[in-house]
Amino acid sequence: MRQISLLDCTLRDGGFLNDWNFSKNTILSIFRRLVKANIDIIEIGFINENYCFDENRTINPDTKSFDKIFGNEKKGNSLIVAMIDLGTCSIDKISDKKESFIDGIRVIFKKKDMHSAINFCKQLQDKGYKISVQPVSITTYSDRDMLDLIDLVNELNPYAMSLVDTYGLLYKDRLLKYFSLLDNNLNSNISIGYHAHDNFKLSFANASELLRIQTRRKLIIDCSLYGMGKSAGNLNTELISDYLNKQYGKNYDILEIINAIELEILRFLKDCKWGYQLPLYVSAINECHPNYVKYLGTKNTISMKEISEIITEIDKDKRLSFNKEHIEQLYLKYQSKNLDDSKEYEKLSKIFKDKTILLIGPGNSVKKEQIKIKEYINKNNVITFGVNHINTIFDINYLFISNVKRYDQFIDFYSKNQNGEIIITNNIKSGQDKSDYILNYSSLINPNSIIGENSLYLLLKILIKLKVKKVVLAGFDGFSKFAPNYYDNNFQFFNKIENTDEISKAIIEQLSDFQKYIKIEFLTKSKYQNKELINV
Repeated sequence: MRQISLLDCTLRDGGFLNDWNFSKNTILSIFRRLVKANIDIIEIGFINENYCFDENRTINPDTKSFDKIFGNEKKGNSLIVAMIDLGTCSIDKISDKKESFIDGIRVIFKKKDMHSAINFCKQLQDKGYKISVQPVSITTYSDRDMLDLIDLVNELNPYAMSLVDTYGLLYKDRLLKYFSLLDNNLNSNISIGYHAHDNFKLSFANASELLRIQTRRKLIIDCSLYGMGKSAGNLNTELISDYLNKQYGKNYDILEIINAIELEILRFLKDCKWGYQLPLYVSAINECHPNYVKYLGTKNTISMKEISEIITEIDKDKRLSFNKEHIEQLYLKYQSKNLDDSKEYEKLSKIFKDKTILLIGPGNSVKKEQIKIKEYINKNNVITFGVNHINTIFDINYLFISNVKRYDQFIDFYSKNQNGEIIITNNIKSGQDKSDYILNYSSLINPNSIIGENSLYLLLKILIKLKVKKVVLAGFDGFSKFAPNYYDNNFQFFNKIENTDEISKAIIEQLSDFQKYIKIEFLTKSKYQNKELINV
């Protein structure tokens, strides 16, 4: 029979989603069911001395901590392993194998640290453990890099070496090329492992391709229950185990696996998100660290299309190691294109002179207090603005958009159904042939402020520059982490707004400062009101 082993890494890789806080009962329940399911290798967590012992978590400071959690458990026929991220655990935290519940240790490391990693693996090996060498981000290795590492690994002669596709970037051809390098050059007794992430939804397909290769070498396939794992998640244990049963004569107990998923894993979906997602796909096609996409996504100002364009500018040597300063510079460069907008301001100042401006936001109060707002519009000589959204309740005179994502979301609907003129900032490249007024974005934003690109902040700066004397706000309710932020669910973006309290505080302070230059009143209730701001 073909030598194939499944390694379930739910308790370790799945821990990235819940800070490894599964609870002891859940940890042991998952472990017992994996043993009963005949899973060949079970990874029970991270050994990391920066953490204190916690029986409810699968990241702990030493091997003795895991002995306390699992010491009385039966292993069945399963090999028990843990993982160490090179540099997070000193050798004195590791007991000798004969004193430990753990049978093997997998060591992950970056390419630049391969020599240090092999030396550390040797120390672990001397303590009696089965060692697996786990070079992360395998796609950063050239053929020469890989052969250099293989030479070091052959000298160590560990239990296994894995192809670790950290960001799910491998297509079949690249995967098979890397496998061929290992299969043809590693010592024949060293097993080859494959650890996939599902950014391209290829983990199952890639694993099945490896299984088709004719080789006498033992193959280890990493997987996790329901794919639970970092970012796009892993190869699903339930899928690959069933496939191996049917195609390769294995004997995994699928019912135990299903039970583990239903009773212990599915409830984590309430607070954790894993699996294929658009941001992770965008990071994968650009072969970059997913935190770049995540960081740009939190801006809530640009679409995935623009994010992808920015990411193409990341320096190659920085792509797979997140550099916040570098991506911030690229973002500001992308957003900030100088434009002489003096004529635009001149036209608008004549239109808005001596007028009261009513800014209508997308908050729930717009719908709840629409009668009040309509009465105010009818009784007063006001110019109405829709701010970064298409207002479906009131007719508006102007639509102001400074957010690329909002523009792409709404503009086609607006052009067909509204009569108001459009004012945009020049960071919205796709709208420059459809808008009535284009204003310079870089002269308005404040990159040092948490609200420096907020649409209300930008529009108030514009109105101050136009010497408008009074502005009234409706529908600017303030952000909430818990309640819906918009009267129309179509306005809600995929990603949640973080730091709501910090944003609210910054807006309150900024509105107070703006009061020196323009009178600001609230027509509807808002979190941004304070004693210095008058409620109409």
